[in-house]
Amino acid sequence: MGKTHERIEGRLRSFIEAQPVFFTATAPLSADGTVNLSPKGLKGSFAVLDEHTVAYLDFAGSNAETIAHLRENGRITLMWCAFQGPPNIVRVHGRGEPVFRDDPRFRELLARFPDIDPDQHGLRAVIVVTAELVRDTCGYAVPFMEYEADRDLHAKRFAREDDASLDAYFTKKEHIATSLDGLPGLPLPLPPSTV
Repeated sequence: MGKTHERIEGRLRSFIEAQPVFFTATAPLSADGTVNLSPKGLKGSFAVLDEHTVAYLDFAGSNAETIAHLRENGRITLMWCAFQGPPNIVRVHGRGEPVFRDDPRFRELLARFPDIDPDQHGLRAVIVVTAELVRDTCGYAVPFMEYEADRDLHAKRFAREDDASLDAYFTKKEHIATSLDGLPGLPLPLPPSTV
């Protein structure tokens, strides 16, 4: 039913790279803190960097819970489900780090996502996750669902923003610089894009 994998390779890698959506889960250290669970999509915004490391693009949004939790404690779980084909669920449990736009590693990491125009989505960071535990399970109860296409609404909304207007947008949002639980979130002012 469940199997632990030493690395992200072969069938496992092909499976996660083929999925149009995945989920991220993080939590603060505080026992009464808010657990965060987020869906992630947009074709080309996820990459396997090596057998133990994956990354995804963190785009503009209404909060920055994942960033806040990673800055505090680094714990993260990513999950993919097979909504088509044979049943399968894959989880990568690990340590994550937000690499912000002013980090010297940002440009090199961004090159791993050649199909995404970062200017269209208000890119805030690249989230890099080092796997500590990789498991797959049956997924027998996951329903069949058909993928039609990515929504174009995010790109339409944020393509008209530049660094100054993005910074103003993030600054006026209540839970961008500070999480729901009061943890430091996205560093503001927004560092200028280096790409």
